[in-house]
Amino acid sequence: MTKVPMTVVGAEQLRKELDMLKFERRPKITEAIASARELGDLKENAEYHAAREEQGICEARIRDIEGKLSNAQIIDVTKMVNNGRIIFGATVTILNLDTDAEVTYRIVGDDEANIKENLISVNSPIARGLVGKNEGDEVSITTPGGLTDYEIISVQYI
Repeated sequence: MTKVPMTVVGAEQLRKELDMLKFERRPKITEAIASARELGDLKENAEYHAAREEQGICEARIRDIEGKLSNAQIIDVTKMVNNGRIIFGATVTILNLDTDAEVTYRIVGDDEANIKENLISVNSPIARGLVGKNEGDEVSITTPGGLTDYEIISVQYI
């Protein structure tokens, strides 16, 4: 199976969620199923069926997270020498040459991406256009909104 890049922060967030699911949510669901069983006939017991459904969703998420972590290639850019080149995990400030709007993005894995926090997926059009470029370069990137020209202002490995 191929390795999927993930930042240290992203891996830690998944581990925290996994611990919460295994050690907090799973026992509560088990208690809810036991309580619902005591109510009698399981065929018409809505509490029992709801708890079993929640158990299935919880177990599926646990398997999903464990699979992602087992296939993760955790990359810590803070331990790399910053040579101004954009790589996975780098924080990049770019200037839109058409609008003079400056924006800072961090290039992360698919599961970590959150545009509201300026975390963009390594597979997004902007990240694909930036990876491998250097600080000071001008790049043209095709996005869903069309072709846009950017200047790379800074590259940080934080």
